Amino acid sequence: MKADQEKLLNSYAGKIPLSVLEEIKENVPGTISKEKFQEVMDKCLIAYNNAKVHAGECVGLVAAESIGEPGTQMTLNTFHLAGVAEVQVTTGLPRIIEVFDARKGIKTPMMEIFLNKPYCLDVEKLRKFAATIKETKFEEFVSEYNLNIFDQNLTIKLNKELLDDNDLTVKDINGIIKTKVKNFSVSITDEVIVIGLKGKQDEIKDLYALKEKIKEVKVKGIKGLKQVLPVKRGEEYVILTAGTNLKDVLALSEVDSTRTISNDIHEIYKVLGIEAARQGIIDEVYKVVESQGLNVNIRHVMLVADLMVANGTVKGITRYGVVSEKASVLARASFETPLKHLFNAALEGEVDNLTSVVENVMINQPVPIGTGLPGLVTKMK
Repeated sequence: MKADQEKLLNSYAGKIPLSVLEEIKENVPGTISKEKFQEVMDKCLIAYNNAKVHAGECVGLVAAESIGEPGTQMTLNTFHLAGVAEVQVTTGLPRIIEVFDARKGIKTPMMEIFLNKPYCLDVEKLRKFAATIKETKFEEFVSEYNLNIFDQNLTIKLNKELLDDNDLTVKDINGIIKTKVKNFSVSITDEVIVIGLKGKQDEIKDLYALKEKIKEVKVKGIKGLKQVLPVKRGEEYVILTAGTNLKDVLALSEVDSTRTISNDIHEIYKVLGIEAARQGIIDEVYKVVESQGLNVNIRHVMLVADLMVANGTVKGITRYGVVSEKASVLARASFETPLKHLFNAALEGEVDNLTSVVENVMINQPVPIGTGLPGLVTKMK
């Protein structure tokens, strides 16, 4: 950028946000004339001033309507992740509801794992790494279970080919099983593990319970990552996962921790903090909005995200979350379970100062927004 352009750009500091000025600096070519550059800056200033919220404007209702109305056009479907039939992706309105309700048990937890070089460029190294992080359970390596009631033992036949494919040996499996099976006798021959009862007080039902328990024992990989799918994004490869474990994944040296993300807002909050959770809410909602081909100003989503994280924790737009913290009794009663809120308020002697929109609408008096915001004073003669 030329010196005169730099000077002109700096003259708009304080009138236009620095982030916008930086974007202009990056995108405007240095070959542009001073007159054209002045025209660009003037148009940017006009656009910025037009985008400002006027004093007294009801931003909450505008945001609610701007998100709610396009929400009626969203689909209600769940689609399969390309290449993995077992992996479903929740999208459309159900996903929006999941995020705004701040649900802890989301239907389809997922991660996008970005990798450092050379893993993001070498497809073979990528596949090997993906295989090491996928959670693999003991059940996947078993070809046959045999519960012998007469001998009172459980015989497990392992699949040697699968063990070789995953760089595991029978000895490795035996070591893992012995750490999980404490009160039983364990012996191994070739590809067969035999687990028997130790004490006389033990019963055959204990062996059956053990059989179900060891099926879920993690043999390798990261807990929670049930499926992994390497995909190409531009010039690099990334790994999509079914299931999340952000903390353990970010600890790996092969992973680019600055870009790797999870779609579980509560997990983001626990691992990266409240600011990251706020950004996660915005990103997840806007991802759905864009995928549905809808047009919602991102500032409306940002306002809702700010409200959800305002007190330092993630709270949903529910009667147990954000609504329960409203100062107004009538505003709380207008959402759900009105009698409960009114009775409790009466018992505690709460006072409603009628400072917001909902409670004033309920009692049919002017709302303190727009022209109703300033108090009019009349001088009496």
